Amino acid sequence: MRYFIILAFLLFPVACFAQQDDLMALLNDQVEEPINYAEATFKGSRLINGHTVQTRKSKAFEFLISHRFGRLNAGVYELFGLDGANIRLGFEYGLTDFLTIGLGRNSFEKTYDSFLKFRLLRQSSGRVNVPLSMVYISSAAFKTLKGQEQYTNHVSKLFYTHQLLIARKFGSKLSLQIMPTLIHRNLILEEQGKNDVYAMGVGGRMKITQRISLNSEYYHRLNTVVGDENFNSIAVGVDIETGGHVFQLHLTNSRAMIEKGFITETTGDFFKGDVHFGFNVSRVF
Repeated sequence: MRYFIILAFLLFPVACFAQQDDLMALLNDQVEEPINYAEATFKGSRLINGHTVQTRKSKAFEFLISHRFGRLNAGVYELFGLDGANIRLGFEYGLTDFLTIGLGRNSFEKTYDSFLKFRLLRQSSGRVNVPLSMVYISSAAFKTLKGQEQYTNHVSKLFYTHQLLIARKFGSKLSLQIMPTLIHRNLILEEQGKNDVYAMGVGGRMKITQRISLNSEYYHRLNTVVGDENFNSIAVGVDIETGGHVFQLHLTNSRAMIEKGFITETTGDFFKGDVHFGFNVSRVF
């Protein structure tokens, strides 16, 4: 009996350690792997002319000023485009982390616009692996420019846009996005073809330094008609982040700053010098 008691005391710590190892292994199995979301796929809510997959956080308010000067090839008489400028003032608010609403007023054709931006997917890795981010946008625009007899009532001055933004962040420097788009025009001229315009947009961001990146954007219209004198929208630019502000400087052949304008009403040929200098300045509160 004495030897049995001594042996039991010697084996008891070994059994305790074995049970502790089993318990730790069980706890480790129950700890869930974290979800790592892709942050700052793009620095702002705009790539250049169009939207990005970035949405405002809940209760965050953004004030956005967009400016487009006249064509650089207008010469000295127009001060290389500085005499002719268009501006859009935009206001965006995050109702939730995945739902943003916005309002804007454009001096181009004196147009008012509104939109709803809803995040469907968010790129992530870890416990939940989602390879890309996806956002749906629905917007409406109302033209108030006077002196256009073809618009016989207010309904004919309405334009609608539906977009699906699909983006992926590749590492810390490169982000790419595609933007299938549908634009509906309630009233069109005969030479404009159809009321519905389909387009595919592509764009990207290349991070150069901690606060500077290069951006590009292109929209290709898919159902153009013979006699259409408009061009596809092209834009290149640079983003500069300064704390709470994001400055975007760019060159584009589009004057308008909403989808129905720069996708369907771009009258300049980028490769023949019909280029506008412009900028976006945003401030988030």
